[in-house]
Amino acid sequence: MSETVVVPAVRLDQWLWAARFFKTRALARQAVEGGKVQVAGQGAKPARAVRVGDTLSIRRGEEAFAITVAGLSDVRGPAPVAQALYVESEESKQARLQAAAERRAAANGYRPPATKPDKRARRLIQALGDLDAL
Repeated sequence: MSETVVVPAVRLDQWLWAARFFKTRALARQAVEGGKVQVAGQGAKPARAVRVGDTLSIRRGEEAFAITVAGLSDVRGPAPVAQALYVESEESKQARLQAAAERRAAANGYRPPATKPDKRARRLIQALGDLDAL
């Protein structure tokens, strides 16, 4: 008589929500369906079972994560508990931090005005705009 071992698994969209990668399960489902989440380098469906040891690549906006599942949960808890559910690779962490630093550096050169331009400033802007037409 052989015993079958049940490997605990959680739905992918539930796990992403519980690990706080997405604010709602609906957003997690949309990301999975949109191809933003890959399991072991392949596209997945929201109902795919996630197990400990699976490797996931997640794109969220401009951020990209390469993680390994370290724990399972289908309940959203506090951030420290959620961060214990995965281990991010060092390469992923460094690439993410470098991309964030580049975005900050690019944004440093431009400072939007604090208020709307007044009548005089609008006329100067229009006058400068006419110079480009020449």
